[in-house]
Amino acid sequence: MINITLKQLRYFEALARYGHFGKAAEACAISQPALSMQIKEMEDALGSPLIERGPRQVRLTHFGEVAVERARDILRATEELGDLARASQDRLVGRLRIGVIPTIAPYLLPSVISTLSIRYPELDIHVRETVTPKLIQELHEGKLDTAIVALPVSESALAETPIFQETFVLVRSAGEADAPMPNADALRQMRLLLLEEGHCFRDQALSFCNMPSGPPREVLDASSLSTLVQMVSAGIGVTLIPEMAVPVETRSASVSISRFHAPEPSRTVGMVWRKSSPLAGQLGEIAAIVKSSAQNSAGLEEA
Repeated sequence: MINITLKQLRYFEALARYGHFGKAAEACAISQPALSMQIKEMEDALGSPLIERGPRQVRLTHFGEVAVERARDILRATEELGDLARASQDRLVGRLRIGVIPTIAPYLLPSVISTLSIRYPELDIHVRETVTPKLIQELHEGKLDTAIVALPVSESALAETPIFQETFVLVRSAGEADAPMPNADALRQMRLLLLEEGHCFRDQALSFCNMPSGPPREVLDASSLSTLVQMVSAGIGVTLIPEMAVPVETRSASVSISRFHAPEPSRTVGMVWRKSSPLAGQLGEIAAIVKSSAQNSAGLEEA
């Protein structure tokens, strides 16, 4: 019988993900020599090398590529066993791992986390903020229980629950407050500031303007909505932001906010989780709380 521990599987998965002993060790909160020793013991137990060790990075062997997928399956199944135990209880307890995209997290999470903490005091909430593709990947890998994203994600293994609908508004410098409202055609001729590639909000804004995903030279990128609004305040260009971000992002910026003529650009925000998750029932309860928080704190319309 091959003697491999779950700890070794986690270390191996981290090493495969980062491709570097130092980064994997840091992610696992252990020393690099300890990680290396555990991987070596795992290889000895299996009787085959899992990685090719290089001076700057490591590469998986052919066997390692197959083994890491099986390791992820085992780790995911182990996580779901814990989920099954939590789901068997008559109340929400234990760890809940929620992913949120950056164009939602700062504006919705304070209200949601506060409400959840009061309603379920035994819930240990962990938040992960990153772009949609990474959240979906981590959902599939069992590293997240649920995620709040823009819908649809169109993943057959994931359940989707719409929560609210919100419009996008145009942000211009304060001096342009009385300027005529541009339509999509006119907007394409302006210096449009957008989030960097990887953000779904960027793709939604480009779609409204009927612009290709490979932007022309006049489109500038930023890593946050805060940066976009401050650049507009400095007179560099114009941008679009979601309605829920307006109170937070414009309070310290000299900008004007204008609504587009109908049909206004908008997005549907919702929660997604694995259909196979034992916590599916409880996650439906969480979705209802998120919907209520969105309506109460930001006045957003139900999806």
